[in-house]
This record gives sequence, C-alpha cells and structure tokens, in this order.
Amino acid sequence: MPKLPLLRRIELEVARKLFALPPRVQVLLSGRPPIVRDGAVLHPQLQLALTLSRGQDKLASLSDPSLHRARQRMLYNTARFRAAAPAVHRVHDFRIATDAGELPARHYSPAPSTELRPLLVYLHGGGFALGNLDSHDDLCRRFCSAGRLHVLSVEYRKAPESPYPAAPQDALAALRYAQAHARELGADPGRVAIGGDSAGANLATYVARRTRHDRPPFAQILIYPVTSRGWHWPSRLHFERGLFLTASDIRFFDGHYAGDHPQDHPDIAPLHDPDLRGLCPALVMTAELDPLRDEGEAYAAALQAAGNRVIAWREAGLTHGFVHLAVLASVPLAATERLVAKVSSLLHEPAVRPHAANSASVDA
Repeated sequence: MPKLPLLRRIELEVARKLFALPPRVQVLLSGRPPIVRDGAVLHPQLQLALTLSRGQDKLASLSDPSLHRARQRMLYNTARFRAAAPAVHRVHDFRIATDAGELPARHYSPAPSTELRPLLVYLHGGGFALGNLDSHDDLCRRFCSAGRLHVLSVEYRKAPESPYPAAPQDALAALRYAQAHARELGADPGRVAIGGDSAGANLATYVARRTRHDRPPFAQILIYPVTSRGWHWPSRLHFERGLFLTASDIRFFDGHYAGDHPQDHPDIAPLHDPDLRGLCPALVMTAELDPLRDEGEAYAAALQAAGNRVIAWREAGLTHGFVHLAVLASVPLAATERLVAKVSSLLHEPAVRPHAANSASVDA
C-alpha cells in the first residue's frame, strides 16, 4: 500500500481520536440530541460521523446535487483512508473479458497455505451508479486477510450509462469467470461464492437465482441488500431522511437503474420471485437504522421459508454503509469483524454439504 500523505495521516488520526471520545461527548460534538427513530438509537459514533460528513460537504444525501458530484465525493472519501486499509499477501488488478466488453477486476490473495482457500466474488454497492474497485478496497482486504479468503472484486457497468440489465449480466459473467479460473487464482474451485453490499447484494441475489440449476455459487453473501422497490416497508419510512442513505437517494438511484421496468420485476426486486427454492446458502446482514432493513430481513425470511439455509442477523445502532467507517471507529469495526468472521466460517465449510432444502436455519 502507498504511504498515506502527511495531511491525510493527520486527518485520519484526528478522526480516530474523535471517535474514541466518550459517547456523550460524541453526541455533544454532533450538535444535536441523540437520534432515536422507531425505538432505535443511533450509536454516538455514527451520529458524529454524520455530522462530520455533512460539515465537510454541506450535503445530506448521496445523490444531491448531482450524480457527477456524488461520484467525485465517493472517490475523495475513498482516497482519504485507502492507505490505512489492512495489508494482504498480494493484490493484482486485471480485466475480465465478457461478451459486453472488459470488466475491471482486482484479485486479493491471502497468505500462502497448504490447502486451497475459498473465493468470494465481490460486487460493490453504490446504488448501481456509484462505486468502483477502490471504494470497497478496505472491506475486500478485510475479507481476504482476516477471513482467509481469495477475493475477486469486480467493477460492473453502472447506471445511468448502462442501466438494467447490464449490471446483473456482468455479475453473472464475473461468477462464471471465477468458477472457470479459480484454480489459476490459487483458490478452491468447489467453494466460489458471490456477494456484495446494497446494490451489489441485489446483483448477488440475481446470480444465485439464475444459476440455481447450473453451477450455482457456493453461497450468497448479502450485506444490507436491496430486495424491493416498494415503499410500504416501515424502515423506509422511519429512516427516510437524515441518515447516510435517504429516500431521495433510493428514488434517484432506482430511476437511473430500473427506469420504467415493473415494480415487481423479480430480477430487480427479488422478493417478488415466486419460487426461491433450491438456492445456495445465504448470509444476510442488516443494519437497524437502515431504510433497507425490513426488505432485507423479509428476503432472509422468504429464503428460509423456501427451504434454504439462511444465516441472518441485524446490527443494532448502525446505519446503511457502516462498513466504510471500520477504518475509523471501533463500533462499525467490531460489526464488520463479526461479518467477516461469519462469512469466513461459512465459506470454509467443506465443499460437499447436504442440499439446502434439508438444512434450513436462521441465526440470530
């Protein structure tokens, strides 16, 4: 990793010291009373992070004022702390050839081992319109280092330049590449999983459902996934504004990506798939103060009801996108470490396991 420039090192240390202050001081520094919605209390570290992010940009949502500005802001925030991310054995950037063109990809290799490690194909979040290999570099490194996994991060085509179905097509192509080249990458071809956060998790559901009868992934890793386009979910109403993901953001991204496609199109809103039987095991993590919380938990319940194995839990006091704060604050770091540990445990299971229909379970 490159050495962090002096000003960014200072900025990083100042931020870490702020997030290490007592919770009551963090709330005072945020400039407002504790944030409580629907009985859920936002953790002081997240409340302070909200204030710091808005003070820097004077913006309260991802999509305001323009997509161009949102992309610039994500690149800036990524660059600030990228050099502080965990070290891994090897990182290699290359391109995957597909029928639609080449996809930027980044392979993270864990420390050498006498046995082949699992491979996680990772699809970044960002509303189908933001994000790239760098924006999720920290999380992929954590999966690789602490999780002892090979990680293949893939940058799919984004809206509005390439709306649906470009991204899911690229996600499927990425899985097929990983399955075909796992051994060349040094990974176990029998344990190739698909996963992502938010929009990326939505794409992972597409891949898992579309491949259920033909070389499915070993597992699907769904981090606060988008699974619906409906607005009847209580969490979409309780947390519609004032947090890291707002209702206006969701509408903005959905319009760019899905456009006029039907609200119940299962390849965009997988909760509307009438048949979820026979899918690979799913790990579903949600955040308590996230507009997408209820639909993510509903999808986990639907998968279980269809006879699939499900590992699902909710992180209390946290918001959508909290994994990006792991480099700064102890609470999102601890939650991210729990995520990595659960993913690692699932993917390191033997490649031969009972059919999902005979092993349904939900973890609290």
